[in-house]
Amino acid sequence: MTDKLSTVILVVEDEPLIRWTLVDHFTELGFETLEAGNADEAIELLTARADISLVTTDVDMPGSMDGLALMRVIRDRWPPVKLIVISSKSLAPDAVPDDVPVLGKPCDFEHLSHRIQSLLGS
Repeated sequence: MTDKLSTVILVVEDEPLIRWTLVDHFTELGFETLEAGNADEAIELLTARADISLVTTDVDMPGSMDGLALMRVIRDRWPPVKLIVISSKSLAPDAVPDDVPVLGKPCDFEHLSHRIQSLLGS
């Protein structure tokens, strides 16, 4: 079982209102929560912080890569980090690995909370 106080979640979302809402939700659940407005900021945080356990990412974002490319980078460089993709767009069936949940926007926070608990083993 994972201790929420020692679990760090990184929210990667370019829309500030959605990002802040997710950060508030995870913080209320007892997780330490970081935020990034694009994949480049996320990679900086992942490089600087070895304690990030889970990343939620949007797909369409400005910067050098979208959320799907970020997901691939995380898988290559930080394989223990769990991933959740949150998108308002339909994705091709093979766009995301089977073990990465894809949730729609607007986000159902109860469903999101259950997916996080499942991924983190809590």
